[in-house]
Amino acid sequence: MNAHVSFSFPFVRPLASAALVLGLVACAGPRPDAAATANLQPTRGNTASGTVRFVQNGDQMRVTGEVTGLKPGAEHGFHIHEKGDCSSGDGMSTGGHFNPVASAHGQHGQGAHHVGDLPSLKADAQGVAKIDFTSPSLTLKPGATSILDKGLIVHRDPDDYKTQPTGNSGPRVACGVIRTS
Repeated sequence: MNAHVSFSFPFVRPLASAALVLGLVACAGPRPDAAATANLQPTRGNTASGTVRFVQNGDQMRVTGEVTGLKPGAEHGFHIHEKGDCSSGDGMSTGGHFNPVASAHGQHGQGAHHVGDLPSLKADAQGVAKIDFTSPSLTLKPGATSILDKGLIVHRDPDDYKTQPTGNSGPRVACGVIRTS
C-alpha cells in the first residue's frame, strides 16, 4: 500500500526565507563600526583625483583607495588636514596637518607623528597610486581625534618625515573632505 501524506505548514516558508537572509548576512562578515569617504579633486592647475575610503572596526581603521593623475613613478606626501574646506582652489583652506594631541610631525606608524600624518603615496608608471593600509591611530569615533569632516590632501613632493611641522611635501595637488558614507 502506497500512502502519500502531505502536510501544509504556511509558516515554514517565511521561516526558511528568514534563515537564508540571516545566513547571508552572517557570511558577509562583521559590519564596520563606521565608514567615511573622501572624494579627492584636483587643485588649480593639477590633475590628481581619486577616492579614499575609511572603514573602522574597533580600534583599527582600514584605509583604501586610488589616486590618479600623479607624477609617474614619484612619491607624494599624503595628510589629513585640520579643516574640511577645499574652497580656496589651492587646498590651503584646509589649514595645517590635523594634530589634536600636539605631536611632532613624523612617519605614520613609526614613533611620534600627527594624527594627520599618513603613509606617502607611490605612483606607478601611469601616475596611479593604490592605497591600502590599516592604522590604530585614526578614528571616526566622536571626539577630539576624529578625522570626520577633516581635509585630505595629496602633495606634489615626498614627505621627508623630518621638517616641522609639514614634512616639506610641497604644494597641494588634490583636496577632499572626509565625510560619513
